[in-house]
Amino acid sequence: PGGYGPGGHGPGPGGYGAWGAGWGGPPPAAKPGVIPLRPLGLGEILDGAVSTMRAHWRAVLGIALAIAVVTEIVVILVQRLALNNVIDNDALKDPDATPREVLRATGDSLLGSGIIFLVGVVGIVLATGLLTTVTSRAVLGRSVTLREAWRDAAPQLPRLLGLLLVLLVICLGVFAMGMVPGLIVAATGSPVGGTAIAVLGALGAGVVAIWLAVRFSLAPAALMLEKQGIKKAMSRSVKLVNGSWWRIFGIQLLTALIVGIISAIIVIPFSLIASAFSDGGFSGLLDGSTQLSWTYLVITGIGSVIGSMIKLPITAGVTVLLYVDQRIRREALDLELARAAGVQGHGTDAAASGS
Repeated sequence: PGGYGPGGHGPGPGGYGAWGAGWGGPPPAAKPGVIPLRPLGLGEILDGAVSTMRAHWRAVLGIALAIAVVTEIVVILVQRLALNNVIDNDALKDPDATPREVLRATGDSLLGSGIIFLVGVVGIVLATGLLTTVTSRAVLGRSVTLREAWRDAAPQLPRLLGLLLVLLVICLGVFAMGMVPGLIVAATGSPVGGTAIAVLGALGAGVVAIWLAVRFSLAPAALMLEKQGIKKAMSRSVKLVNGSWWRIFGIQLLTALIVGIISAIIVIPFSLIASAFSDGGFSGLLDGSTQLSWTYLVITGIGSVIGSMIKLPITAGVTVLLYVDQRIRREALDLELARAAGVQGHGTDAAASGS
């Protein structure tokens, strides 16, 4: 026996096989939990988020259910008590409507959609913060109960809410700067020109808001895991996203599309059932004349809660794993995670080959 490998000069034990085994490349990365401890690909991030849901479903679904129920109750109350008698979209369907009426109807629609969107953003940020503990434990392969997750997250909740408030103020400020000039022009006697300026301003503000949202998207995870203050967490997010904006934006956009499709599959049947019990029936759903009755809002709200129980954990899990991935790429966090997980020898082979 011998060979051309480290132990001999011919085929057989210690020969070609030993050479291939000894010099075949670095060993696979350790995987104590839901992700391998190395820079992650898109599929590994999505799989890690779903695996966290499966492995810790009690804590994950408990948090997601609580946030989904609270946010949906807020949406239902706002739609029924605040927006139902304020929003008037009839002018958008009337070909004889004046420009002023169209502008007002457009503003009403944007108001309703904006409030619902902001409530959804609040839910996502809260879910990201509260599920950070669960996901970080899942990375290490450790179990966590709902009580443990709450106990770990509770001290940071005031700062998380403060961060949420700061992000909302920034978002509203951006849209205000984009739309107020057009609204002023429309109010001073030029509704057509004002509407055009307001629409262009809203589009520009949307681009700026998306850019800022991605730059600050990792702030909740930094705040919860690093026990940072609001300003420090936002600066950490900017630092981690810097140079990887398009990659993080693409992953988050794809995640939003995936969970949006899944949520729609769940929500649409509930909307059909709710329309069947409403005054306008299915025809009202098609032409947009369905009345926002309590029955309609409650039935659609149940569908939204079920959809959110899937959407929130995946969205939050992807955000937290993006934070972990960026720190692995920039700060060698995988070595620290390996030590915390009790993995022996992680990174030593790479260090030896480098030396």
